[in-house]
Amino acid sequence: MDRRNFIKTSSAGLITAATGSTLLNANPIKEDSKKKLFDISLAQWSFNKSLFGRGGRKKMDNLDYAKAARKLGIGAIEYVNQFFKDKARNEKYLAEMKKRAKGEGVKSLLIMVDGEGRLGDPDSKRRAQAVENHHRWVVAAWYLGCHSIRVNAGSKGSYEEQMKLAADGLRSLSEYGDKYGINVIVENHGGLSSNGAWLAGVMKQVNHPRCGTLPDFGNFRIGGNEWYDRYKGVKELMPYAKAVSAKSHDFDDKGNETKTDYFKMMKIVLDAGYKGYVGIEYEGGRLNEVDGITATKKLLERVRDKLS
Repeated sequence: MDRRNFIKTSSAGLITAATGSTLLNANPIKEDSKKKLFDISLAQWSFNKSLFGRGGRKKMDNLDYAKAARKLGIGAIEYVNQFFKDKARNEKYLAEMKKRAKGEGVKSLLIMVDGEGRLGDPDSKRRAQAVENHHRWVVAAWYLGCHSIRVNAGSKGSYEEQMKLAADGLRSLSEYGDKYGINVIVENHGGLSSNGAWLAGVMKQVNHPRCGTLPDFGNFRIGGNEWYDRYKGVKELMPYAKAVSAKSHDFDDKGNETKTDYFKMMKIVLDAGYKGYVGIEYEGGRLNEVDGITATKKLLERVRDKLS
């Protein structure tokens, strides 16, 4: 569904050409007026066990995500398309998501998109199809009032070939996103995308203001036992960052994350001049989801206070 038809078929009247809804100007959300170094958001993946109903956990409904974030004192959220995969064009459902977020006073920042094909596929037809598959999420993000969709830069071939192919798909999708004021941001998410130098090179080739990165503190496993230095990688990706993911797994008795030095990492983020949200993405197993999210939030707040 293109933008014109989406507006035309709006049964709920939430978006109309006549009123010029603020969604027509879906620009990146700025920080609140409070004098903070950064604000904290919550990635929906932090609740993946509850949302999938894994490990005997009671399944959480996607529509309750905004309420769960607000209960934890977090006022901005990052959706994951896996939890409403068949609802991208369901305006009634999206309207309910938007209503729930607004009712909780929670900002919708972005949608993390997976499973829609490789944007750097070597086959030109499959690459074009992957770009088209992402269009519906651009429109959904625009409808919800987000500033971005997060995508992956999967490809195949040599280092240089994958860079060229990924840049081609990302440029095409970014041009589509520009029609809606939606950014297309790439996470380091395995393969060459977890190589900071490679992904930074892709950004240079795309050379589009709507295309950027979402540096994740922990996703620097290229494959097998090959890991990229996480601090070097984040530093290389920050010049293009439009969002940041504070990945966490476990904590020591002082409340520090055991795999990432948050003080060192956040200094890299802030030294790059970043002023946006930092999203909690808890993936640990020792603490339950609520406790893991809370521990990550406390650590980020402590880092923010100290660096301030």
